[in-house]
Amino acid sequence: MNKNYYAIIMAGGVGSRFWPVSTTEFPKQFHDMLGSGDTLIQKTFSRLSQLIPVENILILTNEKYNSLVLEQLPLVKQEQVLLEPAMRNTAPCILYASLKIKKQNPDALMVVAPSDHWIEDERTFTENLQHCFDFCTKENALMTLGIQPTFPNTGFGYIEFDKKDTNSIKKVNQFREKPDFETAKSFLASGNFLWNGGIFIWSVKSILEAFEKFQPKMNTLFLKGFESYNTKEEQSFIDQNYGLSEDVSIDYAVMENAKNVYVLPATFDWNDLGTWGSLHEKLHKDENNNAVVNATVLLNNASSNIISTSKDKLVIIDGLEDFIIVDKDNVLLIYPKSKEQEIKGIVSNLKK
Repeated sequence: MNKNYYAIIMAGGVGSRFWPVSTTEFPKQFHDMLGSGDTLIQKTFSRLSQLIPVENILILTNEKYNSLVLEQLPLVKQEQVLLEPAMRNTAPCILYASLKIKKQNPDALMVVAPSDHWIEDERTFTENLQHCFDFCTKENALMTLGIQPTFPNTGFGYIEFDKKDTNSIKKVNQFREKPDFETAKSFLASGNFLWNGGIFIWSVKSILEAFEKFQPKMNTLFLKGFESYNTKEEQSFIDQNYGLSEDVSIDYAVMENAKNVYVLPATFDWNDLGTWGSLHEKLHKDENNNAVVNATVLLNNASSNIISTSKDKLVIIDGLEDFIIVDKDNVLLIYPKSKEQEIKGIVSNLKK
């Protein structure tokens, strides 16, 4: 294990498109969504610990999930859990974690990874990550792992790289926002676009230089607490100052502005498990393309549905195609897969 390798696991999201299973009180990263025996955050931690010392893996999460993190990751100590007192997107929490790591080890190399993605080929993931670490050891680079697109997805941002670049690690031309369907089709046809999976790799020196250059106000705010980091005064500083930072993503705050951005096209299978439809892709299906989690089913004239209930509940369906059927506690959701992106809006309206 290289003591200079660090990881930041982003575990503060709510996963509202997976409602009613994923809730504000118990988000999807703490669920065993695929029936594998491990929750998504447990799989992520295990995958990263194959290359990174366990004590160098930090978990960034909302303060309300502290006990869930410690319960599900027994190898993690409290000081490795960074508690956000307010939701401020990815840039502030990455800056906070980077300064904390710098104080521990100014020679650190770090990967930032979401806690709720599914990667089956963990050996290839580790090889790809090692390749990125090797590159960032030699170069002042901000790196990302780009995902090979398999269809014109309109739910992801894209990374455009230089078509003429024959190196395995490619210079990024620009980040592109989530496209409409026709634009997404043109991205795939051109051959030099990758999905932005939100996995970043860099040296602590490179990312902090970028924050200083592109986000000076935010950088100054978090630098004020540098002396308190890794001491018992740290949480008090964060509680008082974190909410003052801008609500902005790392893509918008840094990556879209920097010129030293590179991408490695990933060679492992990947699924962001962002919606019920993406979960349907990963689950075992019957001969009519129905995927079932826990339920006992009797299906007639039913195809391409995903059915999720408590264990052994009997579900009888006739005449449904491409639907999400989820029974969880006091909620029953029956919703077209084609409208799954709207589930997040339903959750927001319910809270009003």
